[in-house]
Parts: sequence; structure tokens; C-alpha cells
Amino acid sequence: MRIAVAGTGYVGLVAGVCFADSGHFVVCVDVDEKKIALLRQGHSPIYEPGLDELLAKNTAAERLTFSTDLAAAVKQSEVVFIAVGTPQADSGDADLRAAMGVAMQIAAAAERYTVVVNKSTVPVGTAARMQAEINARAAGGVQIDVVSNPEFLKEGAAIDDFMRPDRIVVGASSERARAIMGELYAPFVRTESPIYFMDPRSSELTKYAANAMLATRISFMNEVAALCERVGADVDSVRKAMGSDERIGQKFLFPGCGYGGSCFPKDVKALIATARNNGLDFTLLSAVDAVNDRQKRLLAQKAKVHFGDGGLRGKKVGVWGLAFKPKTDDLRQAPALALIEELLADGAVIAAHDPVAIENARGLYGDRVTFVHNPYVAAEGADALFLVTEWNEFRQPDFARVKASMKQPVLFDGRNIWNPQRLREMGFTYYGVGRGSQG
Repeated sequence: MRIAVAGTGYVGLVAGVCFADSGHFVVCVDVDEKKIALLRQGHSPIYEPGLDELLAKNTAAERLTFSTDLAAAVKQSEVVFIAVGTPQADSGDADLRAAMGVAMQIAAAAERYTVVVNKSTVPVGTAARMQAEINARAAGGVQIDVVSNPEFLKEGAAIDDFMRPDRIVVGASSERARAIMGELYAPFVRTESPIYFMDPRSSELTKYAANAMLATRISFMNEVAALCERVGADVDSVRKAMGSDERIGQKFLFPGCGYGGSCFPKDVKALIATARNNGLDFTLLSAVDAVNDRQKRLLAQKAKVHFGDGGLRGKKVGVWGLAFKPKTDDLRQAPALALIEELLADGAVIAAHDPVAIENARGLYGDRVTFVHNPYVAAEGADALFLVTEWNEFRQPDFARVKASMKQPVLFDGRNIWNPQRLREMGFTYYGVGRGSQG
């Protein structure tokens, strides 16, 4: 099958590469000429494990190409994916100008029956709106069906998620479009993973509802963790016992310094906005969002309490982890950014390390933060060390080396990945999240 993908961001590029790897001929299109030039040279503009290898493999096999000419790509394709950004306005509503602009270009260029697939996260009702706009503009009466096909990729595991999905959701009003989408995804569901066919509005809402539920579990556990600190309980014990109930399960019950990324924060706010626009006050989800905003500042607040009078002014602190999660260089809504802003506002001097996100962070902070390529260097002479992103290399560091290099052996574990008892026995002052009266 011949496929065009409009947008070479995270979703579009992963989708394009994976479809090409399953034997389809794919052209990925973007308005950013520099990005297209980079991709043509075999370099991915994003960090994602396994992506560079598949990019090189399928480009060499001539199944994957890159272009800035959307019209030409549409003319040669049976299916066109829209995977452009839908940035969030202050109101929480999604900005659909880019997505609708691409749809209008498709309508003008299509010369035969085409399936247009919304891969971007869009508000409920977008497919219907897009279908109406396309119908009014399609050249020569060409039939075009708009389909909703939300993505459920986890950054850091996106290739595996795409190749071996736990489910695929397709919202289509046309049987012809459903058949094409079923054929397109057939290689990815050979292990009996389900394809859920439904109407476009249900498909669009499924994406928001799924992410909102996961975000709710995280914020709920962060509230439980706060209560644990007040009453002297251990949130890890509570979490494990809760999760053993099969109705609850263990996933997404880990407390910490908040969630980030391109999906959870935006989708929670977007679902709140959708509810508000339809006369509903989604009180629960508003609380989920508020808890997360508070949680991102938790470690800085613990540090202020610890250092007391004078606070953090002039204190040197180390920060381990900048990306919003491991195995990505994505800084969007990352808890580390909120922490760094708080620390800078309080006068702290910061040395930060991340395995892959340093250059992205340098673009945000310039020389306001010192970025180092060795985590132990970030701890040298530090009055405190903050663990924000749970990269594997941070799980079992040489704590004797860390302690010897620090000015004051104070640790703030934002992901509860270290052993508090062992560290306190070594002479560290340890603060976690919800781990008894000492945090």
C-alpha cells in the first residue's frame, strides 16, 4: 500500500518508519526543510530507541522517502495520515489550524479515493468537521473518507508499541475505509491484539479518556503519598498491597514528582476543556491536574524545609534526569523543568545531567544551568542531589563516591528508586515521596 504521513514529529515519524518496515511504501512530509534534509541523510530529529536503525534500513530499501511536497505525496497515496501538532491554548482547547490546513491541502490534491487518517490527538468531533470541510473542497467530486486512529505509543518504547500494540482503535463511518484500515494494520495484530472499530467521536474520546485515567492513577497515588508522610506510613507498602487487588493492578500506581510529556498534561487539560465546552464541570479531572502541578514542586519544597532560614540561596545542587521519562530526550512538561525553575528562583546554583536530553535543555536554559556529561560531576561539591528521571544508570550508582564528593550528603529521590534505610545507614539525609514521616 502507498502511504503518506503529514508531519515528521514523534507520532508521524514512528508511524511512517514502522509502516515502511512492514512492507508499505511511505513518504513522510514536513514543511520544515531542515528536518527533511536531516532525515534524508539518515538522521532522526528525535531520540527513540531503535528508530535510527529502522530509518536507515527502510530508506536503503527504498520503502521510505521524505519530502516537503504534500500535494505530490497525496496524489500517489491511498492513505494519508495527519500527524501534525495540535498545541494547547491557554483555555486547554487544541489548536487545529495545522491539522485542518493539511486536510484542505489533501482535498485539493487527491485524484482518487483516499482515506485520510487523523493520527494527531484532536477534540471530539474533529473528524466530522474535517469530513465536512473536505467534502466541500474535494476536487472533481473525488471521494475522501476521514478516519480517527489515535496513537497509544509510550515514548522510549514506541517502536515495540507500534509493532506489537495491545489494541488499535479505528473510528470510521465508511465500510470501505474500515476495510482499508483493517488491511493496513493486519500485520500488527497477528498475535490476536484487537482492532476496535467504532464511530469517529468514540475513537477521539477514547484517546483522551485513556490518558486521563492513567494520569488520575498517578495523581491519586501522589495524594496517598502525601497522606503517608503526614501519618508516618510507607507508600510503597500501601501501593503493593493495593495493586494486588486484580481490580486495581500495579501499573501507574507509582508516586513521584509528577507526570509530564506531550500527552498526559495536554490531554487532561483538553478533556477538561471539552467537558466545559459541553456544559460539564469535570471536577475529578481538574483535581488530577492540580495535584500534578503541585507535585512537580514537591522536591523544591522539601529542600526549602530542610535548609530552613536562608533557603537555597547560594547552595549548589545537582539534578539527575531532565527528560520527562527515561529513554527519551523529550522535555515537554518535564517535572525537572518545574524543579529547576523553583531552584533558580530560590537562588540555587545548578549542575544537571541527563543521558540524552542535555542539548535540548541547554537550549532552554543557556548558561543559567551548568550541564555536565557525567552524573558524578553534577554531585561534586553539592549541598543536595535531586533524582528526577529514573534512568537505569541512576538506580544503582556508587553512593560512596557520591557521598565523598558532596559538600552535604542530602538526597531528594523524586522516583523512590533508592533504598532509604541503606542510604541513611551510609550517612545520607534521604527524602523520598510518601516514605514515612521523613518523606
